[in-house]
Amino acid sequence: MKYLIIGGSSGIGEAIVQQLQNEGHEIIFTFKDHPKENGHFYDAQSADDFAFIPDELDGLVYCPGSIQLKPFRSFKEEDFKQDYELNVIGLVNTIQACLPAFKKASYPSIVMFSTVAVQMGFPYHSLVASSKGAVEGLCKALAAEFAPKIRVNAIAPSLTDTPLAEKLLSSEEKKAANVARHPLKRVGESADLASMACFLLSEKSSWITGQIMKVDGGASSLKV
Repeated sequence: MKYLIIGGSSGIGEAIVQQLQNEGHEIIFTFKDHPKENGHFYDAQSADDFAFIPDELDGLVYCPGSIQLKPFRSFKEEDFKQDYELNVIGLVNTIQACLPAFKKASYPSIVMFSTVAVQMGFPYHSLVASSKGAVEGLCKALAAEFAPKIRVNAIAPSLTDTPLAEKLLSSEEKKAANVARHPLKRVGESADLASMACFLLSEKSSWITGQIMKVDGGASSLKV
C-alpha cells in the first residue's frame, strides 16, 4: 500500500511513518519544522505545491496541529484565523489535492486528528477546541459524501508526549499532574496514536467510517 503522511518527521507523524514502513508499505511524508531525509517540505498555512502526491494513493494521515493554551481574552482574531488555517484549511487543501490519486485506489482511507478538548471542554482551550471541532464536523461530512469509496475517520487524543506538547510536560510536577488526570495513569505516547492511525488505514477497519476515535487513556469517559 502507498500512504501519504503530512507532518511525518516528528512526534505522532514520525511514529506512524515508522510503523507503516515496518509493515512494508510505501510511505511519502512531509515536514515543516523538523527536516528529515527523504521528506518533502510542506507548510499547511501556505501550501501551493502538491507535487509530492503520487498518481495513486491508498491513504492519507494529516498530522499538523497546534497547542496554544491561554485565557480566551488573551487571544486575538488573528490567532483563530491562523489556527483554523493550519488545522482546517490545510487539511481541506490536502484532501482535495489527493482526490485524483484516491480514485485510482481500491478503498482508500483518510485519517485526521482532533482533540479530547472538543467534547470535554477545558479552560484555556478555546483556540484548539474551536478549530479541531471543525475538523470533527468535516470528518463526518466527508465520510458521508465519500462513502462507500473513501473512508474518513478522526482520532481525538488526550495529552501525548510529543515535541508539540513539551511545554506542558516540562517538569516533574507537570508530568505528575497530567498523569493523575488520566484513569490509566500515564500520558499518551506517540506509538499509542500511531497504532490507531495505522489500524484506521488498514483493511482491519474496513467497516469503520465517520468516527471520532477517542485515544485518551480513558480521560473523556471515565472518572476514577
